[in-house]
Amino acid sequence: MFKNIHPITNTISKNDRNVLNKHNSFLVFFTGLSGAGKSTIANNLEELLYKEKIHTYILDGDNVRTGINEDLGFSPEDRSENNRRIGEISKLFIDAGFVVFATFISPYKSDRDRIKQTVKPENFIEIFVNTSLEVCEQRDTKGLYRKARAGEIKNMTGVSAPYEAPENPDIEVSHLNTIDESVNLIYAKIVDKLKLNI
Repeated sequence: MFKNIHPITNTISKNDRNVLNKHNSFLVFFTGLSGAGKSTIANNLEELLYKEKIHTYILDGDNVRTGINEDLGFSPEDRSENNRRIGEISKLFIDAGFVVFATFISPYKSDRDRIKQTVKPENFIEIFVNTSLEVCEQRDTKGLYRKARAGEIKNMTGVSAPYEAPENPDIEVSHLNTIDESVNLIYAKIVDKLKLNI
């Protein structure tokens, strides 16, 4: 089957789209436990960049699982496939000229490394939202921890499934940072990366 696949080379390149958009495109990958604040921080960061006319898109774990990844569960194998697809989707968005925010628990280092290689290391910024399990359980915005503790959910990261924390993330924020502080720390990291070298 694969021998009959012939990828096309587009006339308009990623660089062409970046020039049109007046900024570079890359992936900002948020990882951390459920309830850590990944999506909240990403949404606030997107609002800031929107005001600066930066083309962005958020890939959120729950939203993706209601569509393209609705066939996947939460076994280690399905989690890895979920992340593989996210890497491929992010690669397409980067090629289209977007700054992509991906907010996923992504508990396994090997999966995050694979995404980094898929989009290329120079297009990958890893954000570790290092909110403790205790704080995440106190928040429990989706009621998942309560269900996991009651045995209603299996393979719950941090409870009955492991989370491999990043060893050298590009940026680390936590519940000790306010949302604005977290956004400003990340913005300071990516602002130069946004600029075109032309």
